[in-house]
Amino acid sequence: MSMKRRLARVINQSLQQAQATGSLNLTERPTVQIEVPKITEHGDFATNVAMILASQIRRPPRQVAEIIIQHLDAPAGMLDRLEIAGPGFINFFIQESYWYQVLKDIQTEGEAYGQSDRGRGLRVQVEFVSANPTGPLHIGHGRGAAVGDALANILAACGYQVEREYYINDLGTQMRTLGLSLYLRLRQLQGQEVDFPDTCYQGDYVIDLARQYQANHGPLAAGEPSEADLQALGAYAGAAILAEIRQDLDDFGVHFDHWFSEAQLFQNGSLERALAFLQDQGYLYETEGALWFKATAWGDEKDRVVRRRNGATTYFASDVAYHWNKIKRGYDQVVDIWGADHHGYVPRLKAAVQALGTDAQFLKVILVQLVSLLRQGQPVAMTTRGGTFVTLREVIDEVGKDAARFIFLSRRSDAHLDFDLDLAKQQSAENPVYYVQYAHARLASVFRLAAEREIDLKGLGEANLNRLNLPEEIALIKLLASYPDVVEAAAQALEPHRVTYFLTDLAAQFHSYYYKHRFISESEELTQARLFLVQGIKTVLAQGLQLLGVKAPKSM
Repeated sequence: MSMKRRLARVINQSLQQAQATGSLNLTERPTVQIEVPKITEHGDFATNVAMILASQIRRPPRQVAEIIIQHLDAPAGMLDRLEIAGPGFINFFIQESYWYQVLKDIQTEGEAYGQSDRGRGLRVQVEFVSANPTGPLHIGHGRGAAVGDALANILAACGYQVEREYYINDLGTQMRTLGLSLYLRLRQLQGQEVDFPDTCYQGDYVIDLARQYQANHGPLAAGEPSEADLQALGAYAGAAILAEIRQDLDDFGVHFDHWFSEAQLFQNGSLERALAFLQDQGYLYETEGALWFKATAWGDEKDRVVRRRNGATTYFASDVAYHWNKIKRGYDQVVDIWGADHHGYVPRLKAAVQALGTDAQFLKVILVQLVSLLRQGQPVAMTTRGGTFVTLREVIDEVGKDAARFIFLSRRSDAHLDFDLDLAKQQSAENPVYYVQYAHARLASVFRLAAEREIDLKGLGEANLNRLNLPEEIALIKLLASYPDVVEAAAQALEPHRVTYFLTDLAAQFHSYYYKHRFISESEELTQARLFLVQGIKTVLAQGLQLLGVKAPKSM
């Protein structure tokens, strides 16, 4: 249990006792919020619960704070002192020796340290990547893959039942365009002069697909292609590209529970049933030959077409049916991870979710900003349609899965990211993933040395932790104590980068400590205490890296 949770429990018990004795006449007890003050002189933790209660019971906040303090029954040795500050904040100062309990918690809980039951009983679906099978995954897709997979790991660590899903857009204009692109490249391979439109897919991968197709099926028959021919070629190319996407994601450490095909929505009638439901609810209307959804009734800036005048349904119609399918599968929440260019799409889909009879909060959308690739300090020019983008496969092959994932997760997902290829390959403190992994490798070497010197590692639990009295040692323990709160906050805010920030901070403090002090010394008592501390650091580093999908190496 984190120190914040311990303290929140103590405060809740105080409120319960004050209510039982009539000192506080509460109609309901608020959720106790515990924060770490920005100024260290204000204590280790603070709460504003007295200020929240003051308006309910119509008493001055400082007076309420005094009553809470009077009824506090903290565990022995937990509190050094506490004070009422400002308009009614209660500041808590934890006994230095009580922080040692954190190291014991890590030893006892092991790999489970940092996990919680916050989401127990709740089903969450995370849908991410979902790139059209019209070309290889590029680095933007890689960032979305890292964010989605790490978020799913973090949610699972907090007790949620998580399912990962990839939505395959295997219908529509883009698939016909892919079929036409393949057809024209096949004609070129057969020696024909072809005008290749800018609207077609320009990448060399289409030429590779044409060679593959010709090797397996022989040359094309003479004559103009029918629509069926183009659809068949599009399906062939799409299947081949999707197979490569699956392999790239597998090598990137990303695995999905479900691959959901858009075609299913048409084949099993889901799309028509979804539109019929909206029609019955009065949320669809016809005008100028098209069928419209009343998105403005739910806060969108304008109504949206779901079926065009020619009878073809829109991408939005498919997304409505797809999210109706998600609702019917019984998830408590779904998280969609999209590229930042889909920002304007969020209100209309939230409108659809509400029209389908579900609260807007059912759908959470994370927007992932663009990635700029740098080589030798210079930006690498990229255009998707023009085929000059850098693929995820190229990045994995050049810098490795671990470096790519960590760097993708090194900033907020909605912030622009510069990905420096040269930096990602450096073995230096400037390379963020190397810096964190090297901390774990260093710790592993410390324990190898301890084993060589036949130090009794099984007895670390009996170490005299009072020997850990240096300011940097207490600071490290306090940082370890915050890890469960970081994981839980990352799950609540849907922000996996918080774990990355934490690991970078922990590695920095550890490296500084490592350079200044010997872990194995002539003093057996001090050695045991310091090994117990760094064992906790090693455990937390490994667990945090695992949440990000990055290896914790034993040597580098």
